[in-house]
Amino acid sequence: MNLTPETCYQALLARDSRYDGRFFTCVTSTGIYCRPICPAPAPRLEHCRFVGTAVAAQEAGFRPCLRCRPESAPDSPAWAGTSTTVARALRLIEEGALDDGDVEALAERLGLGSRQLRRLFRRHVGASPLAVAQTRRVLLAKQLLHQTDLPLIDVALASGFGSVRRFNEVFRALFGRPPSALRGRRDVATDSPSLTLLLSYRPPYDWQAMLAFLARRAVKGLEQVDGETYRRVVRLGGTVGRVDVSHAPEATALRVTIRLPELGQLPSLIVRLRRLFDLQADPDAIRCGLCRDPDLATLVASRPGLRLPGGWDPFEIAVRAILGQQVSVTVATRLAERLVERLGERLPGDGETELDRLFPAPERFTLEAVKAIGMPTARATALVRLAAAYSERPSLFDRRGDLDASVARLRELPGIGEWTAQYIAMRGLQESDAFLASDVALQRVLAREGRRPTPRELLARAEAWRPWRAYAVMHLWHADAPAAAIRQKETCDATLA
Repeated sequence: MNLTPETCYQALLARDSRYDGRFFTCVTSTGIYCRPICPAPAPRLEHCRFVGTAVAAQEAGFRPCLRCRPESAPDSPAWAGTSTTVARALRLIEEGALDDGDVEALAERLGLGSRQLRRLFRRHVGASPLAVAQTRRVLLAKQLLHQTDLPLIDVALASGFGSVRRFNEVFRALFGRPPSALRGRRDVATDSPSLTLLLSYRPPYDWQAMLAFLARRAVKGLEQVDGETYRRVVRLGGTVGRVDVSHAPEATALRVTIRLPELGQLPSLIVRLRRLFDLQADPDAIRCGLCRDPDLATLVASRPGLRLPGGWDPFEIAVRAILGQQVSVTVATRLAERLVERLGERLPGDGETELDRLFPAPERFTLEAVKAIGMPTARATALVRLAAAYSERPSLFDRRGDLDASVARLRELPGIGEWTAQYIAMRGLQESDAFLASDVALQRVLAREGRRPTPRELLARAEAWRPWRAYAVMHLWHADAPAAAIRQKETCDATLA
């Protein structure tokens, strides 16, 4: 953690929200750890220990504060830049890698030994991988206890505990009381699980930009933007559900209503939503990284809360990236709608929305069916081969190695060039440093005296933007959007004429 105790203590006294999630305060006189924005009276400096993660605080024997609720702090970026391996391991754990597997399997996915992985975690996180996984379960369970009326058995299963007994044991050890004492409300039976949660972010958050980006690409039947709410149907394994997402700026969070028949899939669903809406981003770090470039400094100042829209599923993003090759966003979305209409599994209507389709499963992709939506043979073949490769290797989109390794692996697939691979890495894998050097919109915005920079020149200039080049892409796309809209209108008018 690149913060001195004195800096942390001043942030604590000021209750500075800019430091929320960057460190946690362990109070030795009470045995409790808090967020820097905790409303409780500030302890004396000699009673404070500052750590970079909630896991490290709990590993040191401190209990979560019941007033500021550390589980609702934005994702801690304390490990960012210290160990790429640890950062990737943390993402895999967040996605449930240790729910069904062990540390050895996790280390194998990362390409190193389990002892080395444990040493890296001790150095950079201050806790073991298993402790991180348990903290993840505990914080999700505590959030469900505070924000929902789910019965305790559903809370236990939804947060990843194998049994209610283990659930009770862990909570008694951490909080000195049973889980039921933390909620202050009576269990309510429910036959159709539907719950609303708040998913926190670090402000500012440009919700309108995120909503506009998703609305322009919304596929009819699969997703929709209705007013200020984003809705879509989702599939997790064999479970089909629906999510509604809206902005709750007063809580610096997104409000998510979830309809899911099997709550055991809830942790995976939350991870996907965090990825889709880029809730782990640190706007201050991104601003500092990009503002060294005068052109980007102006763009960042106008949209300080701009995020990197992810995707529900990397395979879906990969398919849509190929659909979008050499065509406009409007045409690509139309092709995606035809694909979902022809190949997507139909669902019974709910009477509330027009969402009645799932994104097609890989086994539904056949050359004849894909060509029928109006695709050239070469791109239709690329889609079919992508689907076949994903069916054979479900780990195709796993994060292994660094960005260059991910891009190289994607480029081995027929029909996927550098631009497409970088786009998949940017939105499907949430690689913050992915960069589309050959993108025409970027070249237009950065043109000088009528001359556009070449891809090589763009790559050289973007070296100073690392590791936030993907956010630079988003800012440049937004800068190009007004001119792009005019060009599209002129094209439509010319076509009608």
